[in-house]
Amino acid sequence: MCEANQNQEKFYVTTAIAYASRKPHIGNTYEIILTDAIARYQRLIGKDVFFLTGTDEHGQKIEDLAKEQNITPKAYVDGVAGEIKNIWDLMNCSYSKFIRTTDDYHEAVVQKIFKKLYEQGDIYKSEYEGWYCTPCESFWTETQLKDGCCPDCGRPVQKTKEEAYFFKMSKYQDRLMQYIEDHPEFIQPESRKKEMVNNFLKPGLQDLCVSRTSFQWGIPVDFDPKHVIYVWIDALTNYITGLGYDPDGSSENFKKYWPADIHIIGKDILRFHTIYWPIMLMALDLPLPKQIFGHPWMLFGEDKMSKSKGNVMYADDLVRHFGVDGVRYYSLKEMPFAQDGSITYDTIIARYNSDLANTLGNLVNRTIAMSNKYFDGVVTPFPSTESVDKELAEACLQTVHTVDELMKELRVADALEAIMALARRSNKYIDETAPWALAKEEDQKDRLRAVLYHLLESIRFIGVLLSPFLPETADKIFAQLNCEIRDYQSLSEFGQFPEGKVANPVPLFARIDETKKLEEIQKEREAILKAAEKAQKKSEPKEKEAVEGIVIGIEDFSKVELRVAQIQSCEPVKKSDKLLCLQLDDGQEGRQVVSGIAPWYQPADLIGKKVVIVANLKPAKLRGVISNGMILAADCPDGDVKVIFVDDSIPAGAKIR
Repeated sequence: MCEANQNQEKFYVTTAIAYASRKPHIGNTYEIILTDAIARYQRLIGKDVFFLTGTDEHGQKIEDLAKEQNITPKAYVDGVAGEIKNIWDLMNCSYSKFIRTTDDYHEAVVQKIFKKLYEQGDIYKSEYEGWYCTPCESFWTETQLKDGCCPDCGRPVQKTKEEAYFFKMSKYQDRLMQYIEDHPEFIQPESRKKEMVNNFLKPGLQDLCVSRTSFQWGIPVDFDPKHVIYVWIDALTNYITGLGYDPDGSSENFKKYWPADIHIIGKDILRFHTIYWPIMLMALDLPLPKQIFGHPWMLFGEDKMSKSKGNVMYADDLVRHFGVDGVRYYSLKEMPFAQDGSITYDTIIARYNSDLANTLGNLVNRTIAMSNKYFDGVVTPFPSTESVDKELAEACLQTVHTVDELMKELRVADALEAIMALARRSNKYIDETAPWALAKEEDQKDRLRAVLYHLLESIRFIGVLLSPFLPETADKIFAQLNCEIRDYQSLSEFGQFPEGKVANPVPLFARIDETKKLEEIQKEREAILKAAEKAQKKSEPKEKEAVEGIVIGIEDFSKVELRVAQIQSCEPVKKSDKLLCLQLDDGQEGRQVVSGIAPWYQPADLIGKKVVIVANLKPAKLRGVISNGMILAADCPDGDVKVIFVDDSIPAGAKIR
């Protein structure tokens, strides 16, 4: 290794590892896009970057999902992890390593870590009795519950009692509080830090359950194999096992890159990363990460994305309509630093047309076109002669400084806006100098050369600065500029564009016809629903018979999936006297069901009730509202209808057999 590389400043950045239970939607994918932009920027400014991402693949939820599909948990996570990795690759993410918690080396080191913590007295065996949330894989005490439900996700919890190993969180509480006080930059944004300190640390930490015996899909405790190591030690330690940490002797890679410069995570898992993880590192006598950034959520309009609401967007679908960089741009540009962002098809199209097609695309296209039209593409460096030229040069240099300051604070959306502001300033420069008018005057040829040179140089600045955010677009810009000078250091001085010849103009972003695109998307979504309905019909018996008097076999009855669900909210369907739209907790991702029970029930009387649903019915649209299932009810005398409610002790998601 050369001396320059040895002295190169390192930068280690991670995403949270994605839970391998289902395909990630665009809100999940935002995190990898954000982290990739940060990693690429750090490489651009000259740092030696290691970028870790991957999948979290153990736990009861995955074991249950695998059972439903009658496959092994490993087969299940292999499929989902492959899908996650494909989406990360599709979005052009430049990770250094993709770790899976089922990797042999990770499992072996996790067992060593667990044993080390046990032997030094930080882990002890006891018995757990309390409340457990399966979707969140979290234990709660009675006082931590919110209205009897999980305080994180709002779903019902189950009473649980089992033997378990516990981690002594309280032992390190004061040390962690002191660390956070001494390192004000440790938890970002500031609002997240206050939340962790006031809501969790100050009230006092409970010891953490770190093993389970009620399911098998996990890493066994090697000295007590009926226990599997619970999610926190398994999942969180990926940040060090992925670098080669081993209690018996770590790799050079680990020594080089740890501690992490930043963990990028969703705000919903901040507690695990800012309390559990630092305490584990303290117990292992390892340095803490320098910073943990809890990014906000991407909402569909104003709602969380949910399959049951029919508002889930997937990155691969969006890419088909808007391209990789179109999706990257919107994801990065529309997510505020500390508040939730919003995405709809209308807003994507509007932002795509205004920023990418009109501002950036138009700037590059007409500058390259004018260079070819007026000078056969030949570029001649020409000194500045006008104040407007100097203003453009100063704007370029100032943008470099602005972007650098914003990226230090992780204000990615603001950094991207600063680059687009430079593109708008360059377009204004075209209006100010009017190259088409200069071209009509023979004695203005030199002035025209100077104007076009300044425009090409400003586009070069934009191309370099855009490369971490829109790498494909930056490549296309430099291909048209026919310029190889794209390193960050070249932005220290305006006027580095070499003498040469530009390529032919090629539009970067074609303007989207909003009406046609929205119609196209709607037809595509309807086609998907129809395909699902068709597949469902194929699985149904060909001959339709009246239900009364028919005797069916057990194999036919077993096709009907009945589950318990709890009604979380309920409202009338517009323009209907009979239909109610119910949001249900089904113990999984939640679902929306439309039911014709409005003549017999008021919405407020149903909230909190537990009902039986047919969970595997094909989706249906009633008065324009998607229904994913059916609530069981009984026909009673005098035309009355009674919904079948179930005992409150039965957890949501329980199968009816």
